[in-house]
This record gives sequence, structure tokens and C-alpha cells, in this order.
Amino acid sequence: MLRGYRAIDLTDEKGFLCGRILGDLGVDVIKVERPGGDPSRNIGPFYHDEPKLERSLYWYAFNANKRGITLDITSEDGKAILKKLVTRSDFLIESFPPGYMDGLGLGYEELRKIKPKLIFVSITPFGQNGPYKDYKASDIILMATCGFMFLTGDRDRPPLRISVPQAYLHGGLQAAAGAMMALYWQEKKGQGQHVDVSIQHALTVLTLNTPSFWFLNQTIIHRAGPFRVGGRAHIEQRNIWPCKDGYVTWIVTGGEVGAQVNRRLVEWMDSEGMANDFLKRLEWEKLDISTITPEINSKIEEYIGQFFKSHTKKELHEGAIKRGIWLFPVQTWQELIDCPQLRARDFWLNVEHPELKTSITYPGPFIKSSEFRFIIKNRAPLPGEHNKEIYEKELGMARDELLILKQAGII
Repeated sequence: MLRGYRAIDLTDEKGFLCGRILGDLGVDVIKVERPGGDPSRNIGPFYHDEPKLERSLYWYAFNANKRGITLDITSEDGKAILKKLVTRSDFLIESFPPGYMDGLGLGYEELRKIKPKLIFVSITPFGQNGPYKDYKASDIILMATCGFMFLTGDRDRPPLRISVPQAYLHGGLQAAAGAMMALYWQEKKGQGQHVDVSIQHALTVLTLNTPSFWFLNQTIIHRAGPFRVGGRAHIEQRNIWPCKDGYVTWIVTGGEVGAQVNRRLVEWMDSEGMANDFLKRLEWEKLDISTITPEINSKIEEYIGQFFKSHTKKELHEGAIKRGIWLFPVQTWQELIDCPQLRARDFWLNVEHPELKTSITYPGPFIKSSEFRFIIKNRAPLPGEHNKEIYEKELGMARDELLILKQAGII
């Protein structure tokens, strides 16, 4: 879809996903690492749990569909080479602290002089300006400062961070979206621009539904674990329900449509002798989630919870589909691998890893197109794997020159 465009990827783990998305869309992404390899290659988990430089599954996941070179951009020769690459590129993605690239003479204002249409994407924890701009931030810091941790966890316990790091991924995702908007502007106006991504901003989007609760019910949403907090009564209603072999998600809803769904569930329970008089006589049409009492809510959850526990996820899911009930299984990773919907859409892809003498299953493209086939063209590069291809064949540098640069620790 974006074949013919090129991006220079100078990011660390804060921005890997941006380049990966552009690469998936067809951009020729050149991942630039320091000589010897990027430190992020040491991030686990590792293939077969062997912590070696070339076995990082983290590196594989976020740097596929990229070519790789090594280059010391802090050296004068390295800066000159990077500028040559910029003249042949459309995007430059970086995740250094604010002002770092300017200090090297490689900032947006400098590079736009040699490439006016350049789209320069900066990904930092808090953006290029403001009182926090120079702060460093890990995943837990960003999840805390965006407000999301305030909502995550159980009410009677401290805030929680989601176990698998997510913050940098949201930053990379929004950076890719910003790059696409900048490309649209470039195509219309012939101008490049500096895209400034704050990961804190990107994460704050996750909490944008919470203010509405205050305006509707004067309710400040709090941590509720597997529950949702609704209405003026602040009742905690269960979202995640245990069943025979795992969990399903189902929510008690009100109103006419909700009443129809709730009655179908009660009828299903009754057909198996598990619906008592309370559920069968309940006036579901009059059930108002904003004013439901704790007693009624507790009874509903007790009886329906017993029904769910007596069935497997598959039984509940298939029965719900048959009856038009809004119930869904909470799938494990293995169930995702075996999911017939994902298989039907060719979501899972096997990518060859010659250095491992095997292939690894990857999540596939996030979109499908009637005009283009999205594939993983190549696995993540080894350190300097494409040095010869890019430096010699594309930039026309002599082999002797490259040897000198290598001995000097520049490539």
C-alpha cells in the first residue's frame, strides 16, 4: 500500500511499533542500530528461553519487516551518512530525549534543509515541551501518569499496571497514525512536518470514557477488578464470570432490548432446571441499571453465576449465539492460535528464521485490502545485516571506505 516510500528508524523500544506498522504497510524501513547491535536485543522473552542476543522474541516481534544497518550517528562520518539516507527517505522516526537530535545537528530544522518534504516523527514519554519534557519514564510511570492505573485493579487494593508492557506500544501506534496524517498533508501541500508524540497523551486516550460518568451520574469511576461501576447507586456489576474451564464476559443490561436478552438467558436456564422463581418473575423491562439495589443485583449474579459455572466456555458461547445473547468467551493464547475466525482470515503467519533453522508463528496484518496483500516480508534483521546492501549498492560507497569505517567503529 505504501510501496516506494522509505523510513529511517532510529528508535529504541519506545518507538519500535511505529516502524513495524509502516513496514507492514509496505514502507522500506531501515532500522539503524549502534555498532554491535541495539541494547533492546537483550529484552526477553527469548526463543526457547535462551537469553542470547539473537533470540529475543521482543526484538523479533517489533522489528520484522525492516532492513537493518549499524551506524554511529554521533560521529561526524556517521552524521554525513545519515544525511545521505535522509535525502532518499520520506520518514525519520526517533525516540531520543527532546533536544538530543538538535544537539547532533540532526534535528528537524536542520534535516528539512536537505529534505523539505521529510516527515520527522519524535516519540518521547512526555513530548517536546512542557515541565515534564526531560523526564524519563518506564511503562509503569507512564501508566500511572496517564491516569489509567487509577482505574486498574481491585477497589480495596493499590492501583495495578497491566503485566505486559503497553505504554510504548500506544506511543508507537499513535506515531504511525500521525505519520500517515503528515503524509496526507505532504501529498496535498508538498510540505513535510515534525510529528511530536507524547506517550502520556497517547495513553490518556484510554481514559476518555471516564469523564462521562461524572457528567451523567456525578460518579468518579474507581478500580473495580472484574466488575463495572454503574449508576447513581455505584453498584459493582460483574463483567467477567467464572465457568467450568475458564471465564466468559456477560453484562446485565436494562431497557427493552436488555430485557429481551436477559429473558432469553433465563429461558435457557429454565430449560435446564436452573432458573428459580426470582429470575422468572423479575420485571426485566423495568430494570434500571442506574438505580438497581445491591440486593437485587446480588441475587441476579448469584443465580446466573451458578449457571455459568456448570458449563464450559464453548457450551456457553455456542448457546449464546443460538439464542442471541451477548456473551463471549475470554480466550487464552492457545485458543487464539486455534480460533477459527482468525484462521479463516489467515491471521497467523509462519516466518522463516534461517539463523534458527526454523520458522516462528507471528500475528499477521492488522488490516486486509482488496488491492494489496499484506505479508511479513522478512524477519527482524541481524546487526548490520543489510550494511553491504544499503551502503554499497544504494549509497554507492566503496568497500575500502566501509572497511575503514568499520575499523573506526562507525558502522
